[in-house]
Amino acid sequence: MRRTSVADTLTAPPVLAGNFAYFFDLDGTLATIKPHPDEVVVPPDVLQALNQLALQNQGALALISGRSMAELDQLAAPYRFPLAGVHGAERRDIHDHSHIISLPTSLIQSLHAELAIALAALPGTELEAKGMAFALHYRRAPQYEADIMALASRMVEKTPQLSLQPGKCVVELKPKGINKGEAIAAFMAEPPFLGKTPVFFGDDLTDEYGFNVVNQAEGLSVKVGPGHTAAKWRLEGVSSVWEWVKQVANQKQEEEIAQTNRRNHYGSLSRSL
Repeated sequence: MRRTSVADTLTAPPVLAGNFAYFFDLDGTLATIKPHPDEVVVPPDVLQALNQLALQNQGALALISGRSMAELDQLAAPYRFPLAGVHGAERRDIHDHSHIISLPTSLIQSLHAELAIALAALPGTELEAKGMAFALHYRRAPQYEADIMALASRMVEKTPQLSLQPGKCVVELKPKGINKGEAIAAFMAEPPFLGKTPVFFGDDLTDEYGFNVVNQAEGLSVKVGPGHTAAKWRLEGVSSVWEWVKQVANQKQEEEIAQTNRRNHYGSLSRSL
């Protein structure tokens, strides 16, 4: 019999009204995970609700992902949000200023060549180069999980500038000291996020860093899907995130319309008096 843990009993987050800063992972949170990253999409009505939520909170909404910022912009089009790509190795603030943490070009080139040769011997695996980081995908070849992990571990052992980050059917090699928690903290130190309560949705091991930072700030951390987590709330899956986002955005819009109607009513009443 399967034992029920505290993590299993986490409940869905409340529909929020207040001064919040929103952070969303993408794959597995705002979009269903696909066999190949290029197959992933975020539905237009969800993007519209995200943009609406951003406008309602003075722009305090960012995407926090292992993907590059270029990929995130493509997936979020036609909208342009603040972003943290490659787990925070690259970040774009509300003023469109980019903050990039890079590795030496010679190191990137040698790593790329060595990893490409190694993965060529593991059919079905895929190397994704992100400029300052690498993702070793094995979703289409799960039998090579141990080989991929061993390869990544060897690379980190001989390259002190790197750290290893496992995920869902992927292992990433990225600059040491980079994680989603640090990215969220950087956003929270600057307007329009400054002074707001953080809310972060994520589904993977990489998101646990973000949950810890949000918990320390007494915000709302939301785990998407099953599994042990530091998050305080849980949603069942991606479709539940879509519904939550649309519900919060629509509720806020209805409140604003009601306030406008009340002001108009009081204005017309005072004029008649």
